[in-house]
Amino acid sequence: MLPLLRLLQDGRFHSGEALGAALGISRAAVWKQLRSLEAELGLPVYKVRGRGYRLASPLRLLDERKLSEEAWPVSVLHSVDSTNSEALRRLEAAQSVPFSVLAERQTAGRGRRGRTWISPFAENLYYSLVLRVEGGMRQLEGLSLVVGLALVRAIRGMGVEGVGLKWPNDLLVDGRKIAGILLELSGDPADVCHVVIGIGVNVNMMPGQASTIDQPWTSMRAVLGCGVDRNELVSGLNKQLMGYLSLHQQRGFSALLEEWQGCHLWQGRQVRLTAGAQEIVGVVLGVDVTGALRLLVDGVERHFSGGELSLRLSDDS
Repeated sequence: MLPLLRLLQDGRFHSGEALGAALGISRAAVWKQLRSLEAELGLPVYKVRGRGYRLASPLRLLDERKLSEEAWPVSVLHSVDSTNSEALRRLEAAQSVPFSVLAERQTAGRGRRGRTWISPFAENLYYSLVLRVEGGMRQLEGLSLVVGLALVRAIRGMGVEGVGLKWPNDLLVDGRKIAGILLELSGDPADVCHVVIGIGVNVNMMPGQASTIDQPWTSMRAVLGCGVDRNELVSGLNKQLMGYLSLHQQRGFSALLEEWQGCHLWQGRQVRLTAGAQEIVGVVLGVDVTGALRLLVDGVERHFSGGELSLRLSDDS
């Protein structure tokens, strides 16, 4: 099915005869694969008598060979439950680190706090990077925030100037989510472990394609008004990650604290922080050297960290 998709990805009409000749299969087999594209991947195929078949819109698949030449080894999967889950499975199978896993589609994409990450085929970026961490928890302090900085720089580099950070792991444009980060650990965090850095970016998905998302969202395409080459985005992201992760390893999060706060969209804003059944109202002062959120609560500065916290603007309905 993938060879057929590569022929159709230009968005132009191709006759059944020409497709069959290129693939070395019958026209009936071509028709069967076209039906699978629609049924399994959700890709609409237009059929016009006398002209042939084309996708509803052009797409560009991720280029594993090119991306592997630029940074750490890359595997691009046609479909997977979750790139983070696949990365963890590969760790258990003793794959050499570092490596990254990308997918054209996720069938069970995961976000923070157990949320589902909507992952249509060849529209967005589903990316996981696996790194070895030595030296205990100190090496993990502020790591997700550093990844957020790298992602902001990569997305801005593609022309989305208004993108910024929301503590701890979200990227927003005009109050709408455009990307998120999910870190998962494997091994002993007190000694030697591995961290899986999961990144999801809404790249070319447009409003109406994902009505089940339960929060305001946008995409790079919606902001820019044109399609985005995901290969170019991955290349830029890899470059930014290599630089920021190296700086974090050498000097710690404190070296990047001011830069992170400069990209934080909710600096000085009044927010509601939810931790289980508890709700705390305060004003965002920034973050500390460990990446914890600093809030002014009833005139007293308090610090908060943890994966189960939820932050909203105090006037957010």
